[in-house]
Amino acid sequence: MLNIPPAPDVPGARHLHSGKVRDLYELTEGPYAGELLMVASDRISAFDYVFDTTIPDKGEILTRLSLWWFERLDDLVATHVLSTDVPDVVEGRAVIAKRLQMFPVECVARGYLTGSGLREYDATGEVCGIPLPAGLVDGSRLPSPIFTPATKAELGDHDENVSYQHVAEQIGDGDAGELCRLTLAVYERADEIARGAGLILADTKFEFGARHDDLGTRAIVLADEVLTPDSSRYWDATTWTPGRAQPSFDKDVIRRWLLSPESGWDRGSGANPPPLPAEIIERTRERYVEAFERLTGTSF
Repeated sequence: MLNIPPAPDVPGARHLHSGKVRDLYELTEGPYAGELLMVASDRISAFDYVFDTTIPDKGEILTRLSLWWFERLDDLVATHVLSTDVPDVVEGRAVIAKRLQMFPVECVARGYLTGSGLREYDATGEVCGIPLPAGLVDGSRLPSPIFTPATKAELGDHDENVSYQHVAEQIGDGDAGELCRLTLAVYERADEIARGAGLILADTKFEFGARHDDLGTRAIVLADEVLTPDSSRYWDATTWTPGRAQPSFDKDVIRRWLLSPESGWDRGSGANPPPLPAEIIERTRERYVEAFERLTGTSF
């Protein structure tokens, strides 16, 4: 059950929308009036439930890591970031972003087989209509990265994997081809960087939008967050072992605890999960911090 708390008031901004993690505002004054203020909260969710307890520093980690990645991708694709000079109340965990015409598709790149891709492969031998070799298991590295788009679900629903042809029918062949090209180019750059930090980027998802400059030229722009533990599945390269579920640098700690006898929660009961113990909160924070520090090579 989604129980997103009311978004905080931000001076000079009007609240537009809140998701599981982010709060979106429109700036109403200043040099960027009319543009967007994207704020990453410390909220955490699992199994479509947003917990009352939060993960300290999570919003700042997500924001700083996205900005770090944007710098390393700027020769591949433009980004939505206009400024990090944000109101004091959200300093460190927000960016001012360009308004875009967002594409109605989650652009997913997979270099390894796991999650929903594994379930689809086990049932059909394909992922999003792409045939894959026989004999792959959970954690198998794919012959080459693949573009496996998904529909954008309403808040509280699940994204649904779709074929490339479905995307092309929705937005046109030209834009579909460019989204595929950009998604794989960004994934391959990020995977190379992650490997240098001893991490495997198993899969990740991006959001893109279109903008026009003053001359009317149209460009596709990388938006939202990028390559954080919330949108990407990172594994430790030294412990990667195909054939089993790989521990990941995200809220996997929470999911495993919820499904353990220790939590006392029955996922199928319809009841809300129990509050997160302090130990689980701290271990989850440690995973986010570790991902940040290993990728950036800097101390949080």
